Amino acid sequence: MLVFYLTRASMTPHTKSSTERSEPAEMYLETIYRLSETEEAVRTSALANALGVSPGAVTNTLASLERQGLVHRRAYKGVELSPKGKTEALRVLRRHRLAEQLLTKVLGMNWSEVHDVACRLEHVMTRELTDAVEKLLRNPKTCPHGNPIPDETGHIRRESSQPLTNFKPNDRAVLVKITEEKSDMLRYLASLGLMPGAVVEVQEKAPFEGPMIVKVMGASYALGRNVASIVQARRV
Repeated sequence: MLVFYLTRASMTPHTKSSTERSEPAEMYLETIYRLSETEEAVRTSALANALGVSPGAVTNTLASLERQGLVHRRAYKGVELSPKGKTEALRVLRRHRLAEQLLTKVLGMNWSEVHDVACRLEHVMTRELTDAVEKLLRNPKTCPHGNPIPDETGHIRRESSQPLTNFKPNDRAVLVKITEEKSDMLRYLASLGLMPGAVVEVQEKAPFEGPMIVKVMGASYALGRNVASIVQARRV
C-alpha cells in the first residue's frame, strides 16, 4: 500500500486547489511556527536566517502571506501566524515529522540526515499518503528528534520540558527533544549520546554564559550554551 501511494504521488501530476499553498509559502508558514515556539513574534532577520534568504525576499513573501490572511505583521515587533496560518503550518509540520519517521523506521536512514529529505517530501505528500504513513508507523507521537507530531485535526500534544540551560549542577534529567534539526548539529549530539531518552547529569555550569559540563552514559562533555539551549529535557 505504501509503495502504491509513493508511486502515485511521484508520477501523477498534481494540480493545487485554491486552498493549497506553494512550496515557498508552506516553508515560510512552517518556519514561522517553529521560531514562534521560542519567541512570541518572529523577527524578519530571524526568519531570513532560518530560511537562508535575504531580508528583502522575506519582506515580499510576508506581504503576500498577509494578503492571504495567513500572517499578521506587527511594526517593530515581527510576524505572527493568524489562526488560518497556524492551521496550515501544523499540516505541513505533520507531514514533515511523519516523513522523518518513515525515513528512519522504514527506510533505515540515520536520524541526523532525514530533516532535509523530509523538507522536500512534506510538499508532495497528499492527505491520503500522510494518513497511510501514520497508520503504517502505528501512530507515532514524535519525530525521531523527539518533537511532537500534530494529529489530523491539528492538535499537538507537548511533553513538559525545558532547555538544558535551565538546569543546575547536580540536576539529573532525561532528554525529551532536540529543537534544531541541522544535520551537523544532530551528528554532533549523537556522537555524545545526547539523543531523546538519554539521562544526563549537569556537573558544572560556568558563570557569565560559559559552558556546561554534562555527564551522559558515564562520560563528561562540555557544551556551549548555544548547544545546550536546543536540547530540551525534564527532571528525573
